Amino acid sequence: MARDGSYIFPVVVTFKTSNRSNAKLKQKVIRNKNVDEVNDVNVKIPGIPDKAVILTIGLGKSFIGKFK
Repeated sequence: MARDGSYIFPVVVTFKTSNRSNAKLKQKVIRNKNVDEVNDVNVKIPGIPDKAVILTIGLGKSFIGKFK
């Protein structure tokens, strides 16, 4: 029996591309991975560079657009 997918929440990552104080904040919504996979250092996420400074990792739709 297949699950309906209603238990999967979007993971929202807010990051800066450099450590400068005037760097733009960017958000990436990841819908196909859970929080543990996003937080893992060894997993490469397309759209987030390796040198990015991750500010917050949120779970759910309420974090989308919160920092913009």
